[in-house]
Amino acid sequence: MQEGILSKAAALKEDIITWRRHLHQYPELSFEEVETVRFVKEKLEQLNFDIEYPIAKTGLIATLKGESEGPTVALRADMDALPIQEESNLPYKSSVDGVGHLCGHDAHTAILLGAAHILSQNPLKKGNIKLLFQPAEEGYGGAEVMVNEGALQNPAVDVIAGLHVHPTVKTGETSITEGYATACADSFDIKIIGKGGHAAHPHLSIDPIAIASTVIASLQQVVSRNVDPLENIVLTIGKINGGFARNVIAPEVALEGTVRLLNPNLRPLVKEKMDEYLKGITEGMGGTYEFTYTDGIPSVYNEPTLIPDLHHSIDKVLGENQLLKVKPSMGGEDFSYYTNKIPGVFFRLGTNGSEDTSYPNHHPKFNVDEDALPYGSAILAQFAYDYIENH
Repeated sequence: MQEGILSKAAALKEDIITWRRHLHQYPELSFEEVETVRFVKEKLEQLNFDIEYPIAKTGLIATLKGESEGPTVALRADMDALPIQEESNLPYKSSVDGVGHLCGHDAHTAILLGAAHILSQNPLKKGNIKLLFQPAEEGYGGAEVMVNEGALQNPAVDVIAGLHVHPTVKTGETSITEGYATACADSFDIKIIGKGGHAAHPHLSIDPIAIASTVIASLQQVVSRNVDPLENIVLTIGKINGGFARNVIAPEVALEGTVRLLNPNLRPLVKEKMDEYLKGITEGMGGTYEFTYTDGIPSVYNEPTLIPDLHHSIDKVLGENQLLKVKPSMGGEDFSYYTNKIPGVFFRLGTNGSEDTSYPNHHPKFNVDEDALPYGSAILAQFAYDYIENH
């Protein structure tokens, strides 16, 4: 099966590249992937899948059923683009102003279409394989909507696998993190309320900007002095809004920020300590505050018992020692909504083949080495076959 799958993927290479370039040229934002999913549907209708469409507004599920009962494996690709202007001279660059596939979801979709063609050529003796073409990964939680609308049911999914193209890994290699692999991406809003007045008479006012400066410095101690330093937590205030003029003391200031942490069990501690610091500082300086903490996308959890299965499948496709173990990322990824429900693995596919494909995800010049695309298709198909065969 090993050489057969890799050779089938290689035979599909030009098709996969063509699909990816088409999607790259016509990007669509989250929950707006109307033409994208229509393109996917047209390609899948040529194959022997049962298609469920639409799901999660602009998503699609394609199921390949075996001849007898067995495990069900899901493979996922996200389809949405980013609100970023692409800066490249590629002949297939984005045709939509201010929108671009600068995170690689065009590649993910083309890769899963490649896997679909491989799978359709090798009918299952047992079990099922579900392909999840998901909308709205970029901060809109499309995976959560997919789960809520039953993507992991009928038939019930036993395990799920997904990948992300990445410039930190060379073409021909892959990487993974065991356990918590990405961060919970939480957000918070703070309003510091003082008393406005004239800058020449600060004693007659309560300056929320002065309070905010103390708050910003002190909140960093929530991480550095209240949490085990071996835990991974980042607290960042990314936006401040307040004030009218240089000679005016404003009545209030608004702060916006994010908390990234790997271990979701630390969320209650972080919330509690942030609130305590805010209360102490604002009251001590004569002001008041409003504080809202919002749980965001949870952490992706790579099931340790599945990693040897993935490793074995990657060895078959790429050769031995091409799955690297790496540190977690503090970025967010909504694949976590699947791994919160069922065991899963989420790995990085190396797409760095030259300087042109070394730009980071979300960079205006982000691009992928297209030689890596058939590897992704082969690995996903191989993992699905191997898991069903061995479980």
